[in-house]
Amino acid sequence: MTIIEIKKMSTIERLRAMEELWDALCHEDQEIESPEWHGTILEHRRNKIETGKAEFLSIEELKARGNK
Repeated sequence: MTIIEIKKMSTIERLRAMEELWDALCHEDQEIESPEWHGTILEHRRNKIETGKAEFLSIEELKARGNK
């Protein structure tokens, strides 16, 4: 399926296709490995928390920042 074909689908059709794809992936026997950069980001975030440099926001604060 091409991007052009996907864009011709209705939103409901695209959502159903995503659900079917996700369901198919969830039932795969093959384990998918996370890329190395995922571990790097998690380690960076862990270090920020441990050193007290992490900043935590409420969902309201996060939304307010996005509207600036």
